[in-house]
Amino acid sequence: MRITLLRHGSPDFVWQRSVRGCEFARLEKEYDSATINDLPPAESVQQVMDHHCFVCSDLTRSIDSAKALGVDQVDFSDRLFREMNLPYFDEISLKLPLEVWAIVLRSLWFLGFSKNSESCRKARSRAKEAAERLIDLALKHHAVLLVGHGFLNHYIAKELRALGWRGPSSPGRNYWEFGCYEMSMQTVDL
Repeated sequence: MRITLLRHGSPDFVWQRSVRGCEFARLEKEYDSATINDLPPAESVQQVMDHHCFVCSDLTRSIDSAKALGVDQVDFSDRLFREMNLPYFDEISLKLPLEVWAIVLRSLWFLGFSKNSESCRKARSRAKEAAERLIDLALKHHAVLLVGHGFLNHYIAKELRALGWRGPSSPGRNYWEFGCYEMSMQTVDL
């Protein structure tokens, strides 16, 4: 059995700008509705040919990435596979580069700040549930490809490895990067 975790393409979203902390509710909606602005490399497209089941989050950038990879039909799309969103403040007027905000807010999230988002603990629990769902699909279809998101894919990979799946410690951080995780059918307790 094989589960491949592939990160979506580059979102059509402008990161190089300064924003106020109180603008994050709008920015989150903008980012979550963004399509992609690039095409997958041949190596990523090749992954599609070896899979029998295709899974995405319900976000546009995930679904559009699957289409760009040549996936004719997504078999399963669900918010379970969404990215772990950033927390944010409602009334901070401080203006910083968006990339700086992302680093600061993600760091605070790891430390327990989760205003306007799920907690790190809940997100990791969701990653475990996502891994279990992918395993169930792999039992039925043998080869599953998730067109997912950076942080979530990383935590799904950790869960798969903890359950004995062989594969890289990280499925890749860059857009279109992937990691393949395998488990022998003989080692699966049916």
